[in-house]
Amino acid sequence: MSGGTPRWFAFLESNTTGTGRQFCAVARARGLRPVLLARDAARYPYVAEDGVDTLIVDTADLGAVVDACARLADAEGLAGITSSSEYFVATAALAAAKLGLPGPDGEAIARCRSKDAQRAALHAAGVPVPAFHATGQVGDAVRAAEEMGGPVVLKPVSGSGSVGVKLCLTRDEVRRWAVELLSRLTDERGAPTAGRILVEEAVMGPEFSVETFNGRVVAVVAKHLSPEPFFVETGHDLPAPVTDDVAAALGDTAERALAALGLGWGAAHTELRLTTRGPVVIEVNPRLAGGMIPAALAAATGVDLIDRLIACAAGLDPAPAAPGPGHAAIRFVPAPGAGTVTAVDGLDDALRAPGVVYAATTAAVGRQVRITHSFQDRLGHVVAVGADAGQAAERAASAARLIRIDLDEPTRSAEGAGGR
Repeated sequence: MSGGTPRWFAFLESNTTGTGRQFCAVARARGLRPVLLARDAARYPYVAEDGVDTLIVDTADLGAVVDACARLADAEGLAGITSSSEYFVATAALAAAKLGLPGPDGEAIARCRSKDAQRAALHAAGVPVPAFHATGQVGDAVRAAEEMGGPVVLKPVSGSGSVGVKLCLTRDEVRRWAVELLSRLTDERGAPTAGRILVEEAVMGPEFSVETFNGRVVAVVAKHLSPEPFFVETGHDLPAPVTDDVAAALGDTAERALAALGLGWGAAHTELRLTTRGPVVIEVNPRLAGGMIPAALAAATGVDLIDRLIACAAGLDPAPAAPGPGHAAIRFVPAPGAGTVTAVDGLDDALRAPGVVYAATTAAVGRQVRITHSFQDRLGHVVAVGADAGQAAERAASAARLIRIDLDEPTRSAEGAGGR
């Protein structure tokens, strides 16, 4: 180890939007040297813009990841390894364990990422979940939907960002969407799909997420969704404007879910619906929330979950929380259609708007935009703070409307067409 040289902190791939860039910035602020391990670093424009070191690695190969991290450890030293991507949190945890570094239970995370296995574990533990059935056959999916006797939601058994998730009201809709999902051989990352889908009861009620750290509730967040039949997140309010009793019920259910799944280290993002029978877990994500939720939480309350996660993974003490205005809201800028981006305007105006702490776009001129009914349809975001939930929400929404994205000959794309 070179004297005085910052230790490496390895990030295994990244999310393409949201907080991936902030992970590297926080590591630097901690006096560490971030390095991104990726198959294709060009997927992440912030890497070049911010001068982040990269290593080209087959990130689907645990052995290759461990070997690359071992070389870093033999150089300046390796403080830790994690990932901001849903798809690589398990591999990062398994690599950390092999290298004797702090981290969560990689096997528990891998089980959790299989939505059918997660559902079964939660149901067995008495945690409320929708009725569900996993299958790799179209006819079986139709039969399962008929047995459930009402609207159902179809989704891949693995994935993130609402990709492939759709509400189906009729037998024909179930059949068509099951055919569509089971025909997809790769996911939006290009990895092979599991060849199975989840048919689940459509649970009605407002949706929330519970952000936890080391198994304990940090915040309850209200979620805004696009019109059915899809479930694209269009915004968040935090803390959720609900009564203390409702927040406690949501938080208690999330903590029970984590315990049932063996998840108690680091961050988790649990999504729930509040129904007439109480909170129902839609899914547990064994990672830090995406969609700028950590940035909004830090701006509102001073609790920086990205810093806490990196500190935990590096064996460092968490930073004390700084006071904040108490409320924040996130609003996303949706794609106006499909086509080629010809102009992006208004970002500077949004950044100067009252209460705005973050504003950014991913819609560079020349980008080809398709409507996929997933997180990929969001071309920008705004985070604003306020003295109460209403003020924060209005500020974020008003600033998001200032961002204008022009497309050349926008057209309607194929329904739910595949990823990037």
